[in-house]
Amino acid sequence: MALQTILVGVALVLALGYTWLNGFRDASTAVAAAVRTRALTPGIAVAVAAVFAFLGTLASSSFGFFLVSRLDVSLGSGVPGLLVLVCGLVTAIGWGLFCWWRGMPTSSTQGLLSGLAGATGAAAILGSRSMSNPLDILTGGVLLPLLVTPIVAYSLSYLMVYPVTWLIRHDTARDVNARSRAGQALGACAVALGLGLQDGQRSGAMLTLILLTAQYVDSPAATPWAIQLTAATFLSLGVLFGGWRIAHTLQHRLVKFDPMRGMVAQGVAAGLLYVGALLLHLPISTNQSVSSAIVGAGANQPFETVSWRNVLRVAGHWIATPIACVAGGVILTLAAYPLTLI
Repeated sequence: MALQTILVGVALVLALGYTWLNGFRDASTAVAAAVRTRALTPGIAVAVAAVFAFLGTLASSSFGFFLVSRLDVSLGSGVPGLLVLVCGLVTAIGWGLFCWWRGMPTSSTQGLLSGLAGATGAAAILGSRSMSNPLDILTGGVLLPLLVTPIVAYSLSYLMVYPVTWLIRHDTARDVNARSRAGQALGACAVALGLGLQDGQRSGAMLTLILLTAQYVDSPAATPWAIQLTAATFLSLGVLFGGWRIAHTLQHRLVKFDPMRGMVAQGVAAGLLYVGALLLHLPISTNQSVSSAIVGAGANQPFETVSWRNVLRVAGHWIATPIACVAGGVILTLAAYPLTLI
């Protein structure tokens, strides 16, 4: 019982750390385009993103309950289940820090779900009650979004440049830039709200899952509303610290874009986040949505501006995420298995 109490505390601390890191990494993603074109100053952009990420986390719980329902029935309870959660969280945090240090806009969602899939698979091999099919969450929560999100975001952003360009064909360059910067300011708010709907709900779901696994609550519906408030607070605090390494990649290393194309990219990215959270209940990555949309809009210009070498480097880290995190979840779970025998 003492071990379980310790593991609950460790898991909660890790979940809150993961939430803070999520905001820290994705804050710059939400506002990168607006800061790049001087639609917003960095300080104002981060403050606005923190507010809207907080509101987005409180706005809906549909994705959180979706994640809980997919994992709760398969983790088991007590020490074995808590160890799986701890190993998955450690893996996601480690990979997130590594990619942040390299300035790579990777998906925190996919790192977490891949780490949990690897951990549950290893636990199943060792004989613990675990997910009957770890490939299910890996396929539906990681591989499908990894394949679909970049393609859809790039294609929609590329195509949306045409009607927007047609609509502004008679305006002066000064008017176009002024209106586009205003649109980008709204777009930054929209993406930050989507960050809360997606990443904030996922963080609340992890806190709920820990309590369910420890049998502190009986069902997701019985989870205190304070869980979502806590997740919203830590996500917003992470946003306020705003790690700009990833922003530098999005602003300067992938593609050159003007305010109009930045506005288009932010609108497309925000739309994908809303559809994923509110309609499809699927984990859509903020980083992947924004990055792909920026490249798509920037590619639709009369002259080549895309640094495809850097784009491929980012895509390589996206592909490496499930591989590295599944492996990390497996290794950590195997190493921690003796604790289940105490």
